[in-house]
Amino acid sequence: MLIVMSGLPGAGKSSVAQELGRLLPAPVLSVDPVEAAMWRAGVDRGQPTGLAAYVVVEALASDVLALGQTVIVDAVNDAKEAREQWRGLARHRSVALRHIEVTCSDRAVHRRRLEGRRRDIDGFAEPTWASVEARRASFDTWHEDRLVLDSVAPLTGNVQVAMAHLRDAR
Repeated sequence: MLIVMSGLPGAGKSSVAQELGRLLPAPVLSVDPVEAAMWRAGVDRGQPTGLAAYVVVEALASDVLALGQTVIVDAVNDAKEAREQWRGLARHRSVALRHIEVTCSDRAVHRRRLEGRRRDIDGFAEPTWASVEARRASFDTWHEDRLVLDSVAPLTGNVQVAMAHLRDAR
């Protein structure tokens, strides 16, 4: 199964992804550390490294799926093109695709989480609240079926809901 986590930076998608990865177990492939690794390797930040990171994660996810294993992709996935990329991969590998979007309905809580987090991704600056708000304004409308989790709810409850959703998908 290909599980694609989506949501704005700081909404809580990585926390859900990591817990799902532990429980399933399944590798979690995150786009941000891949992009930061490109910069550390000398790829110019003026290049489309964000797109390239999605492509690299897609290649890695494809290899994991080819082994018959579940994989979790952790990225914002705010553009319909990104979501189509994962649909295409699931078709190519003949696996089930499950989208899980994590939102945070309380903007004050979301902002506090974003501004307080330190992910320790060498060379990757945390996004600003202004950049998150800009992404929110341009977030493409969803047309795919997806489970939506609100991270205002406790993480353990959201993970239980996600696990039940994934079990039903199998």
